[in-house]
Amino acid sequence: MSDINIAESTIALIDSLKSTTGAFGLAGTGSEYKIVTEMFLYKFFNDKFGYEAKRDKMYGERLSKAEKWDAEYDTFTEEEAEDLFSYLPASVPRLKPEHTLSHLYNSTGKGDFSTLLDATLIDIANINADTFSVTTSGKSKVNIFSSITTFVTDTQKRDEFAKSLMRNVASFNFEHVFVEKYDFFSRIFEHLLKGFNNAGGGKYAEYYTPRAIAQVMAKLLVGDDADLRGVTCYDPSAGTGTLLMALAHQIGEDRCSIFSQDISEKSSEMLRLNLILNNLSASLPNVVQGNTLTEPSHTEANGALRKFDFVVSNPPFKLDFPEYRDTLATDTIRFWAGVPNAVKQVDPMKPKMAIYTCFIQHVLNSLKTTGKGAIVIPTGFITAKSGVEKKILQRVVDEHWVYGCVSMPSNVFATTGTNVSVIFFDKSATTEKVILIDAGKLGEEYKEANNQKRRLLDTEIDLIVNTFRNKEAVEDFSVAVTYDEIKEKGYSLSAGQYFDIKIDYVDITEEEFNVRMANYKAELTQKFAESRRLEEEIMKQLDSLRFNNDLGK
Repeated sequence: MSDINIAESTIALIDSLKSTTGAFGLAGTGSEYKIVTEMFLYKFFNDKFGYEAKRDKMYGERLSKAEKWDAEYDTFTEEEAEDLFSYLPASVPRLKPEHTLSHLYNSTGKGDFSTLLDATLIDIANINADTFSVTTSGKSKVNIFSSITTFVTDTQKRDEFAKSLMRNVASFNFEHVFVEKYDFFSRIFEHLLKGFNNAGGGKYAEYYTPRAIAQVMAKLLVGDDADLRGVTCYDPSAGTGTLLMALAHQIGEDRCSIFSQDISEKSSEMLRLNLILNNLSASLPNVVQGNTLTEPSHTEANGALRKFDFVVSNPPFKLDFPEYRDTLATDTIRFWAGVPNAVKQVDPMKPKMAIYTCFIQHVLNSLKTTGKGAIVIPTGFITAKSGVEKKILQRVVDEHWVYGCVSMPSNVFATTGTNVSVIFFDKSATTEKVILIDAGKLGEEYKEANNQKRRLLDTEIDLIVNTFRNKEAVEDFSVAVTYDEIKEKGYSLSAGQYFDIKIDYVDITEEEFNVRMANYKAELTQKFAESRRLEEEIMKQLDSLRFNNDLGK
């Protein structure tokens, strides 16, 4: 099967699951993403288990020679199944014979099938809890599967719903997918997220970073030829994990460990799926669901923040958080530049508290002395003149921590129209010049639903990356400046403020100048006369208007 056919088939599977949820009235609900992702993952687990079991040195030959591996596995005793488990790598999900899709599908004719499907998913989750659970900041485990048919409120329709889901996942074999890498799964994951990742899910919206921006950040932080081992990567506002996946891919999935935290349950579940698809299951114990600012989970024994080699973040920009603002403000070590003031009155039409400034400080505090980081921020921050923002700018420049800033094109994010930039930090402070890039004119326009958006092309990603690495000065695009020059400009990281102002002169004779001026004057005289005529006409029309006593009778 070709790469195109594999991708199309995988996307078709996702679409068929979404079609089923829609047919049962669950499209656009908060439960839809759970149903689609859990069934997608159940199918992935089933086929992954079969793929690895057929390669097992003890039982592989028996299973691979069978006409259908799952039918043969159905004949295994409990002892044989447990023995098979002991030979499989830790990252491979464990399924009992009665858990396989084939066994379950053959039971669709039995009564109360929806209960059987839910019970199977929960049983799989329980026996794989140590490997595939994530935790909350309160140390509770969140299993990978839960009951999904109960989201259909009409109990009489649950069995048909469950059968329809089984028909969806039975139509495709994942086996060809397991040899694929990040580039394949990143696109599949984007399609899976489509429609689920939006800002309509409550106070804490789901933030998804465009893959192109994630690639730029990863390439500029890591480089192409980095020979790294045992690297730690952290995202305190991980969302669905796009930044972490790009970073891990750039480093090498087998050469790094992932650490994350995010307040959103939905995002944490999506991140878990992302890690599994990208062969990073070993990092699942490091995924935490919780509020990073109030309850940072990745800490040392003494309570201090753990330090990482790489830290990336695309935090929420503005939110109201008056309920814990004063508590954060007391932590003057972590939030050395301060915490934004609470808004006097919550108003959806007014700007909210600049929570991203807290995340910038958290990112900087989470870096090793040799660590590098990058964070997405509103472009307005890079020219801040007061408040917490200005204090942060001053310190990252004075300490020589900032080594680059890229201002992105407008409308590159699905959930916000805010212009964004990416700031790059290096705690080693070894660079002499800061590279500033204005990529605002790059990208191609496209329309998604009713939203006009832009995306960076591959050639434009390369342009940004190469220009940044080489610290090239390109007219109206980039500039390399010293820290002293930045201070002279009021600590601005906006590339445009450092560009030379050009004045174009045109050589013309005195006679040509006089002719042009005469033409301009004649044109203006004509326009002024027309303007006066229109004014007189309007006044005449107004004078002719009279009140009508009979109107409306």
